[in-house]
Amino acid sequence: MAEDKIDTLPGQDCPMCSTKNLTLMEQEMEIPYFGQVFMFSMTCSNCKYHKADVECAKKNEGAKYTYDIESEEDLNVRVVKSSHGRVKIPHMITMEPGEVAQGYVSNIEGILRRAKMIIESARDSAEDNSQRKKAKNMLKKLQKVMWGQEKLKIIIEDKTGNSSIISEKAVKVKFK
Repeated sequence: MAEDKIDTLPGQDCPMCSTKNLTLMEQEMEIPYFGQVFMFSMTCSNCKYHKADVECAKKNEGAKYTYDIESEEDLNVRVVKSSHGRVKIPHMITMEPGEVAQGYVSNIEGILRRAKMIIESARDSAEDNSQRKKAKNMLKKLQKVMWGQEKLKIIIEDKTGNSSIISEKAVKVKFK
């Protein structure tokens, strides 16, 4: 992934703590087989507020990507997810876009690790044993997928077209 330039603007007003400790960053980069993207982020050194997003340089149609994870090698497949992207792991979890959603460039393993953290948090705060047991079973399945012992489907839907699973194996359809 070739990195172009990073523009930084420190000393901005933080929307959370109202201090002038917010740093805005914009990075333009070329992602092979996807194209030119802009990575935006803002981070406050005072209250640790952070927000990030990814946008394509060119306008894209909304898209839905489906990918079948069948081996450990599949964990390395590149993923671009904008803050508008919805990640679904059927029968397990849906990570919805929204105000606090982050955009990022990662890989399938990174998506599974994020899902694992959310499920662990749900397990730890569960009120009853059946919820905890369900979460534990999901975590076991995720671990087996990461070890290449089980298969799993992952879906990314993005009405803005700024998300993608970058692989010839990914199935892309139009999404509105």
